[in-house]
Amino acid sequence: MDEKIISFYADYKQGRTNRRDFVRKLAIVAGSSAAALALIPILEANSMEVSSSIQADPDLMSEFIKYQGETGEVKGFLAWPKVGKKFPAILIIHENRGLQPHIQDVTRRMAKEGFLALAPDALSPLGGTPENDQAKAVTMIGQLDNDKTIKNFVAAVKYLKTHPLSTGKVGCTGFCWGGGMTNQVAVNSPDLDAAVPYYGKQPTADQVAKIKAPIMAHYAGEDSFINPGIPAFEEALKKEKKEYQIFMYEGAQHAFNNDSNPDRYNEKAAKLAWSRTIAFFKEKLK
Repeated sequence: MDEKIISFYADYKQGRTNRRDFVRKLAIVAGSSAAALALIPILEANSMEVSSSIQADPDLMSEFIKYQGETGEVKGFLAWPKVGKKFPAILIIHENRGLQPHIQDVTRRMAKEGFLALAPDALSPLGGTPENDQAKAVTMIGQLDNDKTIKNFVAAVKYLKTHPLSTGKVGCTGFCWGGGMTNQVAVNSPDLDAAVPYYGKQPTADQVAKIKAPIMAHYAGEDSFINPGIPAFEEALKKEKKEYQIFMYEGAQHAFNNDSNPDRYNEKAAKLAWSRTIAFFKEKLK
């Protein structure tokens, strides 16, 4: 398929362009609006190919669930190994585009590593993540009540602590917006056993004092928005004698773990960060 079409589609799916502009650009390359509209289902099907193959994994079980949060029922995607009785649990917090297929894939990958993995939909109070409209999801994220959203994730930790398939040990990881929320879960949930924020907004020094869980933070070398907060974060972690690790991936961009975004995905950095994350969780959630 034409690389321009793939690029246009990636921009649309990642919320960097709206649907009208996406269809307009696609029509120019395809030759007409009708041809552009005919291409969209093909692009959608291709984007789901990896998701479908992972979903069909015979070694995993998965389902959409609801749990009680601060705002009422919160929707979530749960996955776990088919073989075994109890597993350490991982809370996975999505980017600012909601519970997209990519995050569902990440949840399955975590389950494949031997964990009970839950990815809540932060947009549940607003009706849930809209299908095929990431730009709308970004707007909706901005409409959430921050304090209540954090409490919804803290409630997810409690849900996983007492889940019949859980050992009672719970870790949390998240990406971009979800990385910042992972830090906030660590601040607000004394029951959390480990936290791995990926390129997330750092908590304040006062908030760091409340953290109980060990931290492993991953950052991209080319991230001018998030990285200025690292020195103060590390200083606070040291001052409060918290257990932490910070890894910087030089040459990588913000969102380097997202393999559904070819503009940002950095395979080398993503694989290294993932291997470190899994080893950290396996150590801390024994």
